[in-house]
Amino acid sequence: MRPPSPSIPEKEFLFNALNQSLRLDGRAPLDLRSPTLTFGPDLGWVECAYGKTRVLAQVDATMVKPTPERPFEGMITIHSEISPMASSEYELGRPSDEEVTMTRMLDKVLRRSDTIEKESLCIVSGQRVWHIRLTIHCLSDEGNMLDCACLAGIVALRHFRRPEVEVIGEEVIIHDPSERAPIPLAIHHFPFCFTFAFFPDATTPPILDPVHLEQRLSAGLVSIALNAQREICVLQKLGGVPLAPDELLKLVNIAVIKAKEIDEMVEQRLKEDWAGRLVEFR
Repeated sequence: MRPPSPSIPEKEFLFNALNQSLRLDGRAPLDLRSPTLTFGPDLGWVECAYGKTRVLAQVDATMVKPTPERPFEGMITIHSEISPMASSEYELGRPSDEEVTMTRMLDKVLRRSDTIEKESLCIVSGQRVWHIRLTIHCLSDEGNMLDCACLAGIVALRHFRRPEVEVIGEEVIIHDPSERAPIPLAIHHFPFCFTFAFFPDATTPPILDPVHLEQRLSAGLVSIALNAQREICVLQKLGGVPLAPDELLKLVNIAVIKAKEIDEMVEQRLKEDWAGRLVEFR
């Protein structure tokens, strides 16, 4: 069963606070919760947290036969699931609207935008290619799972290393990481997603990175996926709140600034983690 709707006092308290540019967790309207990244023992295992919202991303690679129409390209699939462990709103084995929306958005941001160079995944044309599978597990939903899942997904892809492969005649040899250092994926760009919530009252300002209560009381959401180079990959609008073009441009400019900040943070965390793993491959 879905939890009861927010009470009238909760709604009034939230809207009064937002009209004074205050939020329940002390942030300003356009402040982002500081994302944290935790790397697992395996390459391509990353847990991302936005406050109490937590998402686990895992990447694995298997050798498969390519499709006849794309013999030179590897395959990329993205699977996401939201279990009842994340929130009592979700039911086991029954995809919710949020899960379907998130999966489609992740597919657009991380696969259709050509994040990964698919031709680099080819081993033997028409015979063997790498199949990269990204799995997203939502562990806790305290609002804005989409942005958290997108960050976890792109960091997991950057963190992952596939084994080095050697082709001798018709034989394909997969080298163990202890023999030859594994190879990172060829990634074109690093998109990040930023979600803004809008409210029915025109005097209430839009907010970035809404928590669960803010998201439930919002009248519409705008999610912008872009990279630090100001290249927009996907722009998604959910809800009936009309937006003027100049308002949308303001949101894009805010998202660009946040993307640069997160890109620097991710780069630093990846360097720190990789420095600790170099001993394994010496």
